[in-house]
Amino acid sequence: MRFYFQQAVRAFILILFTIYIVKLHYTGDILKLINPKYGTISMIGVVILLILFVTQLHRVFSKHDEHKHNHDHEDHHHDHGYSPLNGRKLVSYFIIVLPLITGFLLPPSTLDASIAAKKGAMLSITNNAMQEQNSGQPQEKEESADENMENEQPIHQNAPDPNLDSNTISMEKYDQIVNQLGGQDSILMSEQVYSTYYEMINKEMDSFVGKEISLKGFVYKEDDFKSNQLVLGRFLITHCVADSSIIGFLSSVEDATELTEDTWVEATGTIYIEEYNGTRMPAINISDYQVIDEPEQPYLYPITIKYK
Repeated sequence: MRFYFQQAVRAFILILFTIYIVKLHYTGDILKLINPKYGTISMIGVVILLILFVTQLHRVFSKHDEHKHNHDHEDHHHDHGYSPLNGRKLVSYFIIVLPLITGFLLPPSTLDASIAAKKGAMLSITNNAMQEQNSGQPQEKEESADENMENEQPIHQNAPDPNLDSNTISMEKYDQIVNQLGGQDSILMSEQVYSTYYEMINKEMDSFVGKEISLKGFVYKEDDFKSNQLVLGRFLITHCVADSSIIGFLSSVEDATELTEDTWVEATGTIYIEEYNGTRMPAINISDYQVIDEPEQPYLYPITIKYK
């Protein structure tokens, strides 16, 4: 019986990845990285890692014939972890454990205005406006609202929406949400319905002019904005943060210069049409706002429509 150091290292890496993913679920930080609908898949990954860890353990202590293995290695040009350590292996191990080092030492950060700038926030928003005007079907669908959604009141707390993690609704429910929007004089852009309402407002912007709207978002600005202009933006996560996109409204407010980027704001205003770089888009004339803390769950997630 012999102890194999490299096999022990590999087992240790497997259990660390398992612990890290479990930690993300326990703290809720997993929602800063992936869409909630993939939470079950993530936990399945934990089970697979545990199985691999247990399988790896028997290789740490074994009666492996090292000389025979080295000969096989020369023939097959691959390594099972029994050959001596070298520089190439050390680099490989470092690359593998780097996500663990950063994951344990650096907590997941929230996407912010700097990321929005890199993703071309205003380009994305203007493209959304153009696409929705030219499209007969919405491209993203947000979650269902409560049956009495028209009676909802603005929520000033920053607790995550209790329905935010539910990603599937029926087509009938989606149609109900869309139909309710047209009859509302005061629109509440809750996390549940934000994406759906955003699409419909962009698609039929003229019919929403003059309507009151309440929403939350972080402040984003571009160099060519007027002194009273800013964007109240949100990040929409389809699968994971790598495919995130920004949606939001160009807004006008008297003391916009006092609101710095990444400030979270809960605002109420009136919808009007603004032209930005030759593109008509719905915008908000903010009449009242308050600075709030970043919500515990700042992202929006599209939903899956369940067809019968």
